[in-house]
Amino acid sequence: MEEIMAKNSQSKWLILLALGLFTFMSTLDSSIVNIALPTISRDLAVPMNEATWTVSIYLIVISGLLIFFGRLGDMIGKIKVFKIGTYIFTFGSLLAGISAGLPFLLFARFVQAIGAAMTMSNSFGITTVTFPPEQRGRAMGLIAMFVSIGAVAGPGLGGLILQYLPWSYIFWVNVPIGIVTIIMGQILFPKSSSRGAKPKIDWAGAIVFFIMIVALFMGVNVGQAEGFLHPTVIGMIILAIVLFIIFVKVEKREKIPLINLAIFKNSMFSISLLTGMLVFITNNFFVVIMPFYLQNLRGWTPGTSGLLMMTFPIVMAVMAPIGGILGDKFDKEVITMIGLVLIMVAQIGYTLIGATTGFVLIAIFNALNGAGAALFNSPNNALVMGTVEPQYLGVAGSVNALARNLGMIIGISTATTALFGWMSMSAGYRVTTYLPKHPMFFSNAMHYAFMISMVLAVIAFGLTFYRWNLSRKARLVTK
Repeated sequence: MEEIMAKNSQSKWLILLALGLFTFMSTLDSSIVNIALPTISRDLAVPMNEATWTVSIYLIVISGLLIFFGRLGDMIGKIKVFKIGTYIFTFGSLLAGISAGLPFLLFARFVQAIGAAMTMSNSFGITTVTFPPEQRGRAMGLIAMFVSIGAVAGPGLGGLILQYLPWSYIFWVNVPIGIVTIIMGQILFPKSSSRGAKPKIDWAGAIVFFIMIVALFMGVNVGQAEGFLHPTVIGMIILAIVLFIIFVKVEKREKIPLINLAIFKNSMFSISLLTGMLVFITNNFFVVIMPFYLQNLRGWTPGTSGLLMMTFPIVMAVMAPIGGILGDKFDKEVITMIGLVLIMVAQIGYTLIGATTGFVLIAIFNALNGAGAALFNSPNNALVMGTVEPQYLGVAGSVNALARNLGMIIGISTATTALFGWMSMSAGYRVTTYLPKHPMFFSNAMHYAFMISMVLAVIAFGLTFYRWNLSRKARLVTK
């Protein structure tokens, strides 16, 4: 194995902190820009639909390159790839804050995304080889905390930054944290040993996979704007399916494939991956809908709304290490089921809130959602990474990160489509924004949308229960 475990307990946890900070920043930048889009659109004098590409290009490039950099980490060293990624991401963040027009901002986001893909795809693999099995759940819990907080804290943190500072600081906030993390990495990370032989990279698989991701995301983006029956959307989705089939055939032929498809035959790995993606889809209903509810329906300021939304990530930050500890001491599958029960209760709560619901009650539902996500994610990530062979840790970590990204995209798309679809049905014409004169249209649509997220949480619970049953039977056989 290339990377060795840290020599002492202190350096282990400092390595984890460095990994976590970069994981947080790269995940946060997937969602924090959304709330700044109106400001960016106005400042750069571009239409809103063009400004949204600052979000899309970041997610597309990350998702398209995650598997490639995960495999590269397995071949030349996960730490080496991670370190290079930290430099690229920090430099991209510095560029992104410079107000030099939309093309320059998109270029900067492209650079950011390359660095983010390099760090995100290898953080779980480095964590796995840094910590012994008896501490792995706790370590994964902390990484999961940084991932989940980054994914859901965007609107809240972004709202607070925009209330006092220009939009550039949404990107520049990464720079000092990035520099500190780079210094920590240089001091703490063990050096990657050379493999000697020049690694053979599956370029055909990497290119087909990247184009497939671009086609899929383009289809989703156009679908949100024009409807999912638009000819362009249908064409893009068909192209993505065809490319997926080609990708599978290419990988089966390759001696050293980008992804060893055999890892998906491991039911524990595949179920853990799928349930994790479902939870991310569910979480992004909250990310999409709650700002509209708090600022438009309730009329609260971005600062107040941001503080209330931050209840979710703050509780998650507190509970994620606890979830990891419980996962190490008790049955990981059972802890994930407890987390999903809390998530389901929160979704039920969201279907009941309205124009007069108290601040405290909303905060309680957000806290339940955060606690549930923390208790689920920590042991679930340990289950994902603990079921694959050491030589595939980089790929497994990148597939796990890809599942999260897909969950984010599908969640945003599904929540947006459900919300505005129901509003359009109520209004009798196509609706793409909040209607101040018809607050009930939004309120009813919000409830229907959260019913969908509740169903997704129930499906995730069913899969997790099935996984627990499989694990229980396997343990009985080995006794």
